[in-house]
Amino acid sequence: MYVLIQGLLSFFAALGFGIIFNAPRKMLFHCGLVGGAGWLIYLQCNAWWTDPVKASFLGAFTVSVLAHLFAKAFRMPMIIFSVAGIIPLVPGGLAYNAMRHVVEHDYLQAIPIASQAFMVSGAIAMGLVFAEVMIQLLFKFVIKNGALSK
Repeated sequence: MYVLIQGLLSFFAALGFGIIFNAPRKMLFHCGLVGGAGWLIYLQCNAWWTDPVKASFLGAFTVSVLAHLFAKAFRMPMIIFSVAGIIPLVPGGLAYNAMRHVVEHDYLQAIPIASQAFMVSGAIAMGLVFAEVMIQLLFKFVIKNGALSK
């Protein structure tokens, strides 16, 4: 039940940010699917490894791959799906807590929280870029070998 609630909430969060970012109405459901799938992968990987950095990388990778697939399928820009879909993975709570500790002059508590937020943010960026490179290589390979024309 917990996973279902998490999936639905992340779906609606991504859908809501799709509305805020003026995604086309027909694509809002798919924006929500991308965000929900990325969050569910993050949740499952975090449960397996208890490492939010690895889980964030795989969640962002999932978001990017799904965004590419939807972009090709619906002939839309990939950014429509990826920007709305990545929102559930953003470590806003960690960044807030780090800044709260800095404002309270509790630097010893702020440093590990800020470093974790920085690593999670870097893992998200790397997941998006890595998936982009993999998709581009895959498309080049498919086009070069003529698999699309058969």
